[in-house]
Amino acid sequence: MQKTVPWWTSGVLYQVYPRSFQDSDGDGVGDLSGIIRRLPYLRELGVDAVWLSPIFASPMEDFGYDISDYIGIDPLFGALGDFDALVAAVHGHGLKLILDLVPNHTSEQHPWFVESRSSRDNPKRDWFIWRDGAGDGGPPTNWLSEFGGSAWHFDELSGQYYYHAFLRQQPDLNWRNPDVRQAIAEVMRFWLKRGVDGFRVDVMWHLIKDDQFRDNPPNPDYAAERQPYERLLPLYSTDRPEVHAVVAELRQVMDAFDDRVLIGEIYLPPERLVAYYGENLAGAHLPFNFALISTPWSAAAIAKLIAAYEAALPPGAWPNWVLGNHDRMRIASRVGADQARLAAMLLLTLRGTPTLYYGDEIGLPQIPIAPEQVRDPFEKNVPGFGIGRDGCRTPMQWDGSSHSGFSSAEPWLPLSDNFRNENVASQSEDMASILNLYRTLIALRRARPELSIGDYNPMAVVGNVLVFQRAHNGSRLIIALNFGTVAVALAAETVGLNGQIVLSTVTDRSSGGVAGQLELRGGEGIILEPVA
Repeated sequence: MQKTVPWWTSGVLYQVYPRSFQDSDGDGVGDLSGIIRRLPYLRELGVDAVWLSPIFASPMEDFGYDISDYIGIDPLFGALGDFDALVAAVHGHGLKLILDLVPNHTSEQHPWFVESRSSRDNPKRDWFIWRDGAGDGGPPTNWLSEFGGSAWHFDELSGQYYYHAFLRQQPDLNWRNPDVRQAIAEVMRFWLKRGVDGFRVDVMWHLIKDDQFRDNPPNPDYAAERQPYERLLPLYSTDRPEVHAVVAELRQVMDAFDDRVLIGEIYLPPERLVAYYGENLAGAHLPFNFALISTPWSAAAIAKLIAAYEAALPPGAWPNWVLGNHDRMRIASRVGADQARLAAMLLLTLRGTPTLYYGDEIGLPQIPIAPEQVRDPFEKNVPGFGIGRDGCRTPMQWDGSSHSGFSSAEPWLPLSDNFRNENVASQSEDMASILNLYRTLIALRRARPELSIGDYNPMAVVGNVLVFQRAHNGSRLIIALNFGTVAVALAAETVGLNGQIVLSTVTDRSSGGVAGQLELRGGEGIILEPVA
């Protein structure tokens, strides 16, 4: 009898940025009712779970990552009843729902921080990280905010500094305080009881800071063109050894409920990332692996990354891969339109759970944002480094109508210039579109256990072509990906490519057998069923 695997092992995750997915009430901002309207599209696409960026009550200084009420829905998105309707609709379509959990910091308007700030004697003072200044009266340490400047803000009312890893309006919680841990655990239970299938934990590697408050060392590789936060190595402000006990506690909350998943946002190299699976795999089910986003787009570099990641995984740990998200440049703009098709095949044929970012399935590009249109506080605080996130958060392009079917009003961020031609409706009718390629790849992944749960076996790197095999119960599929821009002829016998082509990213390739030689066009990928 075949062992049943968890849904998140064989499934495909789909990230929705709620502000930009579908507006239902004409205010130019997406909402929960809009997401419900588009669930049939996600079901047709073939994904298994919908992950929502934050929808909780917030002043929106950082667009929802500054939470003022962990158990309230922001009116911009709807009400708690709308959320319950969303859960029912998601499950009714056979999908799962994953929420963002933002436990590292709150909004400065959260009642917990309001109390903490009120006096040094308040019972919630220790719920946040307060320190006296250094001997010279300056900040307690040299720690930097990821959003620019010192990570310490002086509070005139109480005469101490509080720590904020991001905006000053986002004070960090003190995860060394057991009351904080219990409070967040109760937040998790609140949503899990309402039917949520999992959490993606924001900045998981930030949760614990050094208890001795030592200064971070200089980064010896820092160069002037890099953003200021990178001047220091965040040795004492992130990825502390004690964080793994915190992650294990989060996992214990999840394990009290059936069939739930815990995902961690962690920007670390693979050898450090895998520690977040926890001792005996009692940590995060899926510590997000973002390495593909920053790895050079070449066969050799990606083969090296895959090998290093696979080798670093603890026994029994399940891998995962991400090509895009709400914080990084769109994949279509990073690698180009042709290579974006190859990227789709790479993401959906590697071993591990893939996460797809909304709009990538239609090749949505990074949208240029004029200075007067900038909304992102990161870009406003640290201008000139090309790190603004607005361009990857623009509205989904549904059709060629006014505002691309996203809203009846002017959207909160601009659409691309090509929205009338490049959208879900037009690509659905074009069998050669990237959208239909994604649909076919996801369907193939679902139909073939070699791709969904099979083993990964490297085969060859030939020039800029990566060849690997996925195998399950004696059945095999071979994937060959040309990361170059020119055609390449491979000796089929040399790389074991004799067989029948199952799928190509190039739609005018005639299906058929491969024997003796395989010619791959620039940017082409194929999936091949080898001969016995």
